[in-house]
Amino acid sequence: MKKKILGAACIALFAYALSFADTVSLTLDQAVEYAMKNNRTLKSNDIDLAIKERAAKYSWNVFIPTVNVSGTMSRANEYNPSSKASGQMMSSMMGMISTLHPEALITIPSVKDDYDEEKDRWTPVGSLNVSLNLSLSYIYKMKAAKADYEAGKITWEQSQNETIVSIKKLFYGLLLQQESLKIDKASLENKRQRMVQAETNFRNGAIPRLSLLQTQVDYQNTKPNVETAEQSLNQQLDTFAFLLGMPVGEDTIILDGSIEPTFVDVSSENLIDQYRSNSLAIKGVEANIDVLKLNLQTLNMAAWTPALALSFTSTPAYIGSDKSDWLKDIGDRDKWYDSGTLSFTLAFNVTNLLPWSTNRQQAQDLQANIDKLNLTLETVKENYKLEVRQAVDKLEQARTKIESMTRNITLAQEAYDATYRNYRNGMTELLDLRDSETSLNQAKLGLLNQKFEYISALLDLETKLNTKLTQ
Repeated sequence: MKKKILGAACIALFAYALSFADTVSLTLDQAVEYAMKNNRTLKSNDIDLAIKERAAKYSWNVFIPTVNVSGTMSRANEYNPSSKASGQMMSSMMGMISTLHPEALITIPSVKDDYDEEKDRWTPVGSLNVSLNLSLSYIYKMKAAKADYEAGKITWEQSQNETIVSIKKLFYGLLLQQESLKIDKASLENKRQRMVQAETNFRNGAIPRLSLLQTQVDYQNTKPNVETAEQSLNQQLDTFAFLLGMPVGEDTIILDGSIEPTFVDVSSENLIDQYRSNSLAIKGVEANIDVLKLNLQTLNMAAWTPALALSFTSTPAYIGSDKSDWLKDIGDRDKWYDSGTLSFTLAFNVTNLLPWSTNRQQAQDLQANIDKLNLTLETVKENYKLEVRQAVDKLEQARTKIESMTRNITLAQEAYDATYRNYRNGMTELLDLRDSETSLNQAKLGLLNQKFEYISALLDLETKLNTKLTQ
């Protein structure tokens, strides 16, 4: 008794929760549109494409010079008084060091007997370095970045198409489950009605108890199967919501559509010749080959051509007497010392010419990958022909079966109606009626399955051809 009360309470709570859930009715186009905006995989693909787009858009930034600016306040911590001669010798030594190493930031304090004040110990020193490296390999590097973006757009489009096809197939698959569940429920209701009728006939003494028990067993055996099918449908609806990017479990989805395929008359040979250039699979491999070829050219240009390095360095140091107010002397060239340089360097990396160098090994690896992709391209082209032919054959087979099963349903329905009339009149057994109903249901499910197969094959064919064959 307690179990029954608990079960009733759970059912009531579930019904109460459903009353507050939002109901969302979706057509096929609405489902696709929603997924395009909210599907997490598609959002991730958008981010990946944006990264490649930004890399291609700003690939010219290799020609932006590197600029480093720094400022230093240098304090002399120690000072040893010396003679004027030794001071001059020290200054000469420091001058030689500055000549040999102009990039070194060396502050030469004025030679005097002692620091008069703390401010005399501090010296401001600035540094400005501008450098720019130029190489012909940068041109191919920029081209490679743009080619990588173009390849990324093809990959993005492939992912878009695959996700949309998955959504459409799942949409029609759910419709198939719904129709199958309707058939099962209708069959269950027929068995319930027969059980009720058998109970009435048994009370009136029209049938034996065995006939009553048969109808009851038949109904009770079918009921759990229908409940399981309904639970499976709800789980698939949750999966569908997840694929669309909807919050799972918050909304009740109702699918608005039917499994009615649009038939097309196509020829595999015509399709292969007409839409070969549209294939994203072929385009994707060709685009990746172009990227690798440009990367290879980048390595070759880096190995066989010299690079030009431009550099400008300025290191101004204040040498005026009034160090406490050096800002007012910024424009006075007589109170500042600058050991900066302007240089032009033409460099040629001889190591890159060696066949066992890192550059040449990377070039060989790229060439090997290009050769592999060329083989892959041949395979993809042949596979394209094979898949188009198989999809067209599958369309024709499904269409033939649909026409045949449509006629079978008409015959099965007539047979069931006749058997049911005979059963009610006591002219046939329950087993005969059950067999007739099973045949009718199988014919209906078979037709739905073949319609789904046709739609699925057509979606696959359109994906391979990268075009729409129906309006």
